[in-house]
Amino acid sequence: MNAEAKVAKQRLSVLELAEVLGNVSEACRRRGMTRTQFYEFKRRFQTQGLEGLKDLPPIPKSHPMATPPELVEQVLALALKHPAYGCNKLEALLMAQGKRLSNVTIQKILIEHRLGSRYERWLALEQKNAEQAIELTVEQIAFIEKSNPCFRERHVESARPGELLSQDTFFVGVFKGVGKVYMHTVVDTFSSHAFGFLHISKQPEAAVAVLHNDVLPFYKKLRLPVGAVLTDNGREFCGTENHPFELYLDLNDIEHRRTRVKRPQTNGFVERFHRTALDEFYRVALREKVYLSVEALQEDLDHWLRHYNRERPHLGYRNNGRTPFETVQTFVKPHVQQVA
Repeated sequence: MNAEAKVAKQRLSVLELAEVLGNVSEACRRRGMTRTQFYEFKRRFQTQGLEGLKDLPPIPKSHPMATPPELVEQVLALALKHPAYGCNKLEALLMAQGKRLSNVTIQKILIEHRLGSRYERWLALEQKNAEQAIELTVEQIAFIEKSNPCFRERHVESARPGELLSQDTFFVGVFKGVGKVYMHTVVDTFSSHAFGFLHISKQPEAAVAVLHNDVLPFYKKLRLPVGAVLTDNGREFCGTENHPFELYLDLNDIEHRRTRVKRPQTNGFVERFHRTALDEFYRVALREKVYLSVEALQEDLDHWLRHYNRERPHLGYRNNGRTPFETVQTFVKPHVQQVA
């Protein structure tokens, strides 16, 4: 007698015992069976006989109407190829290829593979590009650039502090007795370490001053060479061959790079710092105190910059929770760190 027949005989004995005792509960108690199982086996015995008491075949893991794996892969590939497309557009693309799949099924497939939202598709596409260095299409590049400003600035990535500095000018406001005040800003594209110099003009001499007085001495002290400065096409940075800013960079053997597009606000590194400075410093300081001179405002700005650079953790992938100055120090030799 095989195992299946033996199991069927045991279950039949419970049915027979219940009939002899006239008590289903007692028969189930003696044989270790629940009443639900008893009535299920009784129903199957009445309809199928002894064969109905055998174990049922295992339930198949795949449904006969399930989407074929190759079609699932095609849906996932289309979702990454056209990350901005919704399920209706993906359905139309599949239909054009002779594949019929409802938008509801497409959405279900994308959700199961964590591609249900544009944000998830953006993360998956960036991860795939980082792991395999795939050749992105124009559509994919535009989609990632829209979602990630850092990717938009990939052409200005740097490998160490000082290799590429980003510079721009920020209009602070008009002060009584002083006039217009501008902040000449420099941000290290590797560490986000920032420098700010306040002046009443946007003249090239003021743009040079922040480099000469603050930026270059900082990197010289740490023995880190400055490779290039990225600016927009503002008049304080660009002009004739005798332009003061251009001449100063040439004298110090520093490359001058310009943003690729002609719009005035294209220097993303500095723009993000300006928004931070506006929210965390200027809106707070100008609400609490009346400044009668640029020097007084510069003093408080220097205090905030020290907090920003040396005490405030930055969560971006460049700093990974470190402060900008700590990120700079990772490239500085130990004996130089003690001097700094």
